[in-house]
Amino acid sequence: MANESDVRYYKPKTKFSLDITDVQNFVYDMSRCIKCKGCSWVDHTYMPGTKFMTRCPSATKYEFDAYGAYGKMRIGHALAEGVLEWNEKALEVLYACTLCGACDVGCKRNLDLEIELSLESLRVKAVKDGIGPMPAHKKIADNIEKHHNMAAAPHKKRTDWIPEGITPSKKADVLYFAGCTASYVNKEIAQSTAKILKAANVDFMLMPDEWCCGNTLFSVGMIDEGKAQALRNVEAVRKTGAATLLTSCAECYRMWKVDYPKLLNIATDDLGFKVVHLVEYVDGMVKSGALKMKNTFETRMTYHDACSMSRLSDPWTPYEGNRGWMGCVEPRLKRRRGTGGIYAQPRDILKAIPGVDLLEMPRMRENAFCCGAGRGVKEAFPDLARSSAAHRLEEVKDIGAETLVTACPWCKNNFAQAVKAAGDDVQVLDISEVICASIESQA
Repeated sequence: MANESDVRYYKPKTKFSLDITDVQNFVYDMSRCIKCKGCSWVDHTYMPGTKFMTRCPSATKYEFDAYGAYGKMRIGHALAEGVLEWNEKALEVLYACTLCGACDVGCKRNLDLEIELSLESLRVKAVKDGIGPMPAHKKIADNIEKHHNMAAAPHKKRTDWIPEGITPSKKADVLYFAGCTASYVNKEIAQSTAKILKAANVDFMLMPDEWCCGNTLFSVGMIDEGKAQALRNVEAVRKTGAATLLTSCAECYRMWKVDYPKLLNIATDDLGFKVVHLVEYVDGMVKSGALKMKNTFETRMTYHDACSMSRLSDPWTPYEGNRGWMGCVEPRLKRRRGTGGIYAQPRDILKAIPGVDLLEMPRMRENAFCCGAGRGVKEAFPDLARSSAAHRLEEVKDIGAETLVTACPWCKNNFAQAVKAAGDDVQVLDISEVICASIESQA
């Protein structure tokens, strides 16, 4: 039994959860940041040299502590405790961030703090306090409300991407969710996906009335609007009876697999259907022999790990528990460390294509450097988006790659714009295009 002098070392257990609608759940995490900068630098054990060692796009560009996770944690802690009031600079720092998860996986190799959830919760607080989001984000939210897509394109043209000669089924086990970008901007991605499924004799259907997944709404802290979108879309898929929801967009993938369950306070396994990215589905078909890639693709190629289907795509499970001495929690909490993302599948697919010489960038898998386009940054902070893409392209050129492949339309577009601006000759492709070019029809 502890004597009276030892009592000061023991604190009562406190209840907490991983609910981002209450920033108080993350005061512990924000206050325990020791500024080690594991969120900013890639561990030296993973790096072959010193040329590409940063992991945070914001800290890399702005070179000021406030923009790194270590700075945001201090600002967030002060806001949560009422020591600091919202101001224009604090709001800018909070939103000039791609929420790419690099800081989170870096911290979880050291302190196991919930950095990503803290940042998401601070954006929810900004909106609830009437200060957020940024004006550019409000325009997107207005587009989604009025047109059911981010670009304010005519909703009646949502399925105009469907290729000639392909007719989606009225009823199928696989439901393809194309997403806003592939439906209106990068139609080649949706079209390639449909052609791949046809080549493998896979029946697929579309949602009776597809709406935006709400990725940007959720990402900028508009939690009520994001939840409404989640409720509507999940129910729509359940009504179709589809066993698998397939997407070719990394942002849609994360939204359906991780953030919808987070918004609805359920586990990913409780959605009632399985969420898969195209590369997961194709990898299975290639290895089973259902899809054969025979056409040669002669190029030195590298693959960019899109954040939302790599370190941000570990399945979601709600958590409520108690935190006690030294931060120990009960019941046991299985941390999402970013190691369960989609890493092997796209690489295995590309290696199976004749002629492809697959090269790896120094920063890969959960350590990959973000393209800079996601979670509202491209719209509100275009300079940061351009800076991040240009920085990543230096890595592409450094290894001598001719073709940069990713599995996210946001990444593809941001990289393509950076290549054009710099006058480089790097080819930028979505992996669906590469697969489609390599397959031989099985019909």
